[in-house]
This record gives sequence, C-alpha cells and structure tokens, in this order.
Amino acid sequence: MAEEKNRKSIVGKQQQAAEEFSESVLSVRRVAKVIRGGRRFAFSALVVVGDKKGNIGIALGKSRDVSAAISKALRKARKHMVTVPLYKTTIPYSVTGKHSASKVIIRSAAKGTGVIAGGAVRAVMEALGVRDVLSKVIGASNPQNVVKATMNALQKLRSAKQIAHLRGKTVKEIVGTDNVAAQ
Repeated sequence: MAEEKNRKSIVGKQQQAAEEFSESVLSVRRVAKVIRGGRRFAFSALVVVGDKKGNIGIALGKSRDVSAAISKALRKARKHMVTVPLYKTTIPYSVTGKHSASKVIIRSAAKGTGVIAGGAVRAVMEALGVRDVLSKVIGASNPQNVVKATMNALQKLRSAKQIAHLRGKTVKEIVGTDNVAAQ
C-alpha cells in the first residue's frame, strides 16, 4: 500500500514537472550513415525547455526515430537547465553571444515592445519568459549555432545583486540612488 502511494506521488510529480515547462522543438534533422547494404537513417532533434521564470535548457537528442530523439532531447534539456537573471519583462542589459559562425546581439527593450527576434532566438526568449527584447542574428543562421550563441549571450548576464557582490558593494552604490531599479 505504501509502495502504491509512493508510485502515485512520483507519477504525479513527473506530470506536474512536465506541465510547468514550456517545450519547443526547433529542428528535426534526418541524417544518413552509409553502410554496406545502403543507407541507415537516424534523426536529431534540437529542443528548448523553459519555465518562463528565468530557467532555460537546450539539448540535442539523437535516435533512430523522431519521437525517441525528441524525448531524449527534452530529458537532457530539463537536466541541464541554467538560470538567467531577468529585469521585469526583459533582460538587465544588452549582451552579445557567439558560437561558431553565428553571432547574436540581444538588447533589453521597453515594456510593450514584444519579442522582436528570429525563429530560434524567439523560441529561446519565449521559453525563458522574456516578453520585451530586441535581437539580431549576424552570420550563420543555422538553428543549432544560433541557439548556442543565444545561450552564450544569456549566460553572460548578471543581476545587479550579483555584480554588487562581486565588487564588494551594495546595489545602491553601483546603480545609484536616482535610478528606479535600485529601489
């Protein structure tokens, strides 16, 4: 009886965990391996998982069929989530990220601007919970490289509290008393 109750609670927690995440499949690619008898096809899926509260994960899953590749990628993305500091509905400051031949510029925006971003960057921002942001992809527009460049940019972000701690000061000393963000 206790085992049954425990099993139900574990299943309930898994369903609850799946509900609170925003999941997005960015690309599914078919790859071929040439073997003696012909070609062997497999699939790779790139996914973004976020809780719309500042936590986000990306992952690439590979398998012989599409559904298995997507489920592997989702599991891996949930496992490797990172926290990104947000300021109200945007990011604290402008930042640039680079991966391979892709460069992504992300700028904070005023409330009501919306998410002005291309496909892969838009999916990341929406999963992250950012509602106002401007972005531009420079160079290669390959979704894998763009997503990794976006994550590189987001991982460079620090909150005012983190910066103050690093410098050994208070938030008001760094931001200034006349700034609204310090209050």
